[in-house]
Amino acid sequence: MNKVMLIGNVGKDEPKVKYYDRDQAYATFSLATTERGYTLANGTKVPDRTEWHTIVMWDRLAKYAERYIHSGDKLYIEGRIRYRTYDDQQGRRRYVTEIQADTLEMLVSKNPRQEERREEKPSNQEEAPF
Repeated sequence: MNKVMLIGNVGKDEPKVKYYDRDQAYATFSLATTERGYTLANGTKVPDRTEWHTIVMWDRLAKYAERYIHSGDKLYIEGRIRYRTYDDQQGRRRYVTEIQADTLEMLVSKNPRQEERREEKPSNQEEAPF
């Protein structure tokens, strides 16, 4: 069985979405997961450990990512680990590990633009005098 479950925050870059073959899409973005630090019984402090994952989404999930996923958003992702190789411009073999997402759930948005929209008042309302 090849199954991955991650909860983390979208990295600084927005999802990169590309289209191919009559409106089919794929998206990639980085996701940071953090294991919290702790203190051992002898007093030794173990620091937080953050891992960065490359997430790949296809078709409808990719289109969803393009519209709704932003830097800082907290996501729950289920998917599979995929490995691939390619040769770079200098002819060196490169190895890539990616998470191919099958399902996605938005947990919390850290996008300030969304927070501003929630706080805005409709322009046709006047403020109360008290």
